[in-house]
Amino acid sequence: MLQILTLLQLVLIVGIIVYLTANMIYLVRLEPVSHLLDDPPMVSVCVPARNEERGIRACLESLLKQDYPQFEVIVVNDHSTDRTGELINGLKDPRLIALEGEPLPDGWLGKPFALYQAFQKAKGDLLLFTDADPVFEPHALSTAVFTMRERELDALTLMPKAEFGSFWERAVQPVIFGFIGSLTRFRKVNSPDHKSAMGFGAFLMFKRFAYESIGGHEAGKADVLEDVLIAKRLKKAGFKLLVADAKRLFSIRMYYGFREIWTGWRKNMFLAMRRSVPRALYYVSMVLAFVLTPYLILAWNVAVGTGILWLGLSLFGVIMVFAASIKTCDELEMHRINACLFPIGAVVMAAIMINSMIQILVFSRAEWRGRVYSMK
Repeated sequence: MLQILTLLQLVLIVGIIVYLTANMIYLVRLEPVSHLLDDPPMVSVCVPARNEERGIRACLESLLKQDYPQFEVIVVNDHSTDRTGELINGLKDPRLIALEGEPLPDGWLGKPFALYQAFQKAKGDLLLFTDADPVFEPHALSTAVFTMRERELDALTLMPKAEFGSFWERAVQPVIFGFIGSLTRFRKVNSPDHKSAMGFGAFLMFKRFAYESIGGHEAGKADVLEDVLIAKRLKKAGFKLLVADAKRLFSIRMYYGFREIWTGWRKNMFLAMRRSVPRALYYVSMVLAFVLTPYLILAWNVAVGTGILWLGLSLFGVIMVFAASIKTCDELEMHRINACLFPIGAVVMAAIMINSMIQILVFSRAEWRGRVYSMK
């Protein structure tokens, strides 16, 4: 029995590593653009902000320091109960438009409605929808607009450099980011001939015509996964989308500590699995089987004393998994020692997935930023 499990484990590890390696070949990585653009279009940056006092000032200041010649920043204070509004109003710049959010209408979720309000004020030919916590390099807008032009895109969505602080961030976030990356089939999402799509809410740039043609955020006013689903609508309508790595353009520290990681991912993880219990359980088992169980199989072989062949095969599996974990650390620009934390992160991610499933199927709700949404 143990020998069969050892062999199956090794086959699984090899298969996953081959898939991940092949997938990463198609990842586009953007490099900063420094030269000036001819006739640059107006860009409207739309920022929703609800209880974002921790990062809103750094985010807005970095946007206002862009070297791009024509842009405006529209920030919507979405009924914050902390100092978010005060911090926004403390910034004085003619390019900054500060709005107080209107009451949330029936049928809308908070973030899509805040972005919709920002769009209503936007004058740009290009629309950038972002969050209230990324910090942008001065060349971010210039590089994005250059990429839109050079590749003749209708939309561009970018992955930021991730920042990690606490123990739990370094243990859990890399595993979840690796999981998301593995599900994003870069060759397909960047192919105009394939309907697969992915969107990252930290950076979604649209040509105005494309955005309006698919109904904008109003068409997805009840979408918890508004970034992913708006990208899917865009591809379905036949528009050209690029998903790219942009670590050189901006960075983000998504969540601080265990509680924020848990509640932040819980709200949408099961929805990302299309509310499918078999799909969710399959992915939970795959994450655990790749990140955690190789170490358990090795320990079992050592304890039982199955012989040098099976001990060697199980050790080889652990070496490959640890090498993949180190590669993930390199990709995320983390210290390699954090690879030792990934088995813990896999267990926590599995628990979040199960909790997300229970929240949606049993309680029919999602909670974020002090709001509870019905998922019936």
